[in-house]
Amino acid sequence: MLRRKPPLVSNEPNKGISFVAIDQNRSLSEQGPFDIVLHKLSGKEWRQILEDYRQTHPEVTVLDPPDAIQHVHNRQSMLQDVADLNLSNSYGKVGVPKQLVVKRDASSIPDAVTKAGLKLPLVAKPLVVDGSAKSHELSLAYDQYSLQKLEPPLVLQEFVNHGGVLFKVYIVGEAIKVVRRFSLPDVTKRELSKNAGVFRFPRVSCAAASADDADLDPCVAELPPRPLLERLARELRRRLGLRLFNLDIIREHGTRDRFYVIDINYFPGYGKMPEYEHIFTDFLLSLAESNYKRLSGSNG
Repeated sequence: MLRRKPPLVSNEPNKGISFVAIDQNRSLSEQGPFDIVLHKLSGKEWRQILEDYRQTHPEVTVLDPPDAIQHVHNRQSMLQDVADLNLSNSYGKVGVPKQLVVKRDASSIPDAVTKAGLKLPLVAKPLVVDGSAKSHELSLAYDQYSLQKLEPPLVLQEFVNHGGVLFKVYIVGEAIKVVRRFSLPDVTKRELSKNAGVFRFPRVSCAAASADDADLDPCVAELPPRPLLERLARELRRRLGLRLFNLDIIREHGTRDRFYVIDINYFPGYGKMPEYEHIFTDFLLSLAESNYKRLSGSNG
């Protein structure tokens, strides 16, 4: 089964890929045979079904393993691998913003922020990413007192000025594509001293907010260096155990080589990625081919 939107392989009739929808009301083992199971469902019951299926059908690739997906559905654990990696080379440095997890009791947030040494303004994000629009909403808190108005469980991240542009880095296996998206504008010290309260934003980096054709300052628009992204993607594929994900990356304003990963999304909307049909189809074919070779080798 390769679960997908119909246009995915509309221009690829001769590639020999069949997409078969899985019937969730029937046992997975009774369906197929499959080369690849492609899914985006969550929930304990589905995770257990897939784990059992992987044990009994090692010849089938599950994209991606449920436990690995679960890891990036929680913003507490999501960026930990980036922080642990602490990537720095001649092309730049990649880190994560300083952050704090608040699981309950909004009244305790101001003290917790002071104790953690976080500087205002702070971006607040829901702790769990569950695919809903609400889990992608952001709030920007300008002052200490207003932090009590936030709704835990959440993650607080120091806001890093980045010229109002973020880079969406789409990863499909070993393929990488980068697009620019408009983001939250920079906050000056003057604005910080004059403003108070919590400002809520819907999902910031949607396709409609594309910045690829905008007249941007070249220092803001310059894409992160390719070798840096390749190294980052390679390390995160290995550490996360995922092959289908994207990274939201920002460049600290006023620097050329200081980058932060602020979010990781599993199996994002690849329709926003340039050449996605071609890249996705080639990825699936290469995966099926390597599976076939592996099985042929073990049988030989």
